Amino acid sequence: MSRTEEKSFKQRYLNLLAKQYDNKEELATEIINLESIMELPKGTEHFVSDIHGEYQAFQHVLRNGSGNVKRKINDIFQDDLTEEEINEFAALVYYPQEKLKLIKNEFKHKEDLNEWYRSTIHNLITFVTFASSKYTRTKLRKTLPENFVFIVEELLYRSNKYNNKSSYYDTLMDQIIELEQSDDLIIGLSFTVQHLVVNHLHVVGDIYDRGPEPDKIMETLINYPSVDIQWGNHDVLWIGAYAGSKVCLANLLRICARYDNLDIIEDAYGINIRPLLTLAEKYYDGTNPPFRPKNADYLSEYEKAQMTRIQQAISIIQFKLEAPIIKRRPSFDMEERLVLEKVNYDTHKITIYGKTYDLKNTCFQTVDPQDPTRLTEEEQDVIDKLLLSVQQSEKLKRHMSFLMQKGTLYLPYNGNLLIHGCIPVDEDGEMESMSIDGVEHHGRDLLDTFESYVRYAFDHKEVGDDLATDLVWYLWTGKYSSLFGKRAMTTFERYFIEDKASHKEEKNPYYHLREDVDMCKKMLKDFGLDPEQGHIINGHTPVKEIKGEDPIKANGKMIVIDGGFSKAYQSTTGIAGYTLLFNSYGMQLVAHQEFNSKENVLKNGTDEVSIRRVVDKELERKKIRDTNTGVRIQDEIDTLKELMHDHFLK
Repeated sequence: MSRTEEKSFKQRYLNLLAKQYDNKEELATEIINLESIMELPKGTEHFVSDIHGEYQAFQHVLRNGSGNVKRKINDIFQDDLTEEEINEFAALVYYPQEKLKLIKNEFKHKEDLNEWYRSTIHNLITFVTFASSKYTRTKLRKTLPENFVFIVEELLYRSNKYNNKSSYYDTLMDQIIELEQSDDLIIGLSFTVQHLVVNHLHVVGDIYDRGPEPDKIMETLINYPSVDIQWGNHDVLWIGAYAGSKVCLANLLRICARYDNLDIIEDAYGINIRPLLTLAEKYYDGTNPPFRPKNADYLSEYEKAQMTRIQQAISIIQFKLEAPIIKRRPSFDMEERLVLEKVNYDTHKITIYGKTYDLKNTCFQTVDPQDPTRLTEEEQDVIDKLLLSVQQSEKLKRHMSFLMQKGTLYLPYNGNLLIHGCIPVDEDGEMESMSIDGVEHHGRDLLDTFESYVRYAFDHKEVGDDLATDLVWYLWTGKYSSLFGKRAMTTFERYFIEDKASHKEEKNPYYHLREDVDMCKKMLKDFGLDPEQGHIINGHTPVKEIKGEDPIKANGKMIVIDGGFSKAYQSTTGIAGYTLLFNSYGMQLVAHQEFNSKENVLKNGTDEVSIRRVVDKELERKKIRDTNTGVRIQDEIDTLKELMHDHFLK
């Protein structure tokens, strides 16, 4: 666009904008409003990562704001409520519907219950007043329970300075109770508090995998007021499956079978896996130990054998589906992963990475030694039917569309870089380069290119086996993937080779170089951020606190918040996850202990123990003008001032 065309376009835009404002006073009011908003303290950001389907633990962390709700309750009511009453009130704010049922059963007399209603509503109004003190009335109004906006605003801005409205306020409260609106009001105010204490949620990857209820997490996020997502490797695997990648689909089915989570596929998303089960029961005996489901002692022997068969069947299909991609994409540099072609089917040995190993617990019943990567007709029919069922799931479509709408591979936000996996680098700290469609890409450009192909694959689901779909799979397993972060995925070796040295997956140098302050500054600069003020906020690799690993690295420049939401990791991490809070005063890392149950919180008032550590204390309190939102508002102000000058001050 030429400068003349750009000027003409801008003028047309200003002319259209002028129609929204009838006079200069109305325009001036909007400018004054926006300039004033810029001086408010920034809202609290809440960072979570690697949720891995653990819906109950995630819900609790979300509802208690990583302990922020309880902390504010203590600040407000420490002189008015006992410790037991504070715990009861906190449980009510976290789980208002469930706690109300328990509390109402405790009262024998209606008047006692009514008095509790009055006291509780008063305390909730006090809490809302405190929690909303840094927001405009307009923003507060948007968080209030829709059916009670008028009532709540009257109670929030209650004033009886001249003793003219005492009976008005008393009647207001009496009518709320008499007309049985108290429960709905308390529930609405509790959710208002939760959303005021945390202004914006960042999910730094891996909603899916291992845990049993990722679909419920997705429903929660869809209904959350303000959220963004940085895709994790498991999230991209699900995106890839929906986008038409059969090898991505095989991988996620294998993982679901491995952790006895096929209910996610069948019950949550309505995907029919009967064809896979039929194939598995025909060819596999279900006895191979490496394919037994993990942490599934609650299953019967028959159920374990069935899950083993399914995992065997889909694993062989996966290995077969990988081969054509590796062959048609030499730039992926994955020839060593043509594992089925490297097997000697007479001696049951394999030579891989220059070393020969014996194979144990093999299940090659459907493998033709003369053409080992060819799918049988039955296998081809099964994977075709599974993909069709996946792409016909309306619920999965809605969830994957939301992941695409709210998700990115990385996000520069308020001076920080949010990224799930890594930025591929070599041992010298130089950005690693990958050739894609004949063009070399590295650093930020490589991640942007990956993301553009993910979006293309999602928007062209009808096209299979193209470069975009192959690259989605590469993000799951490739050595220059920013999500995988390792040199090779050794799934085959872990199933069939006893020598555990062959199981080792070498990490990208990023994972030890991120301990270095200068390296972190270099990466921040490459992504357009201030290296002195910014931080990298990272997930993906569980921090083994039990072994003394520190999640705060490089003098606070790098913060790793995957501490083990997933129960599968907690024996090695020693905790149940890290989360991060970033308010106008600075950053605090929160380490969580294992979440026992919602019922324990409701009945006993005991919350999970969380420990806070200050990461970075602001020397000067951050305002909205210092944030991404501030940049957007400033652009709006500049445009409105130009409009004022051109249309009203000439």
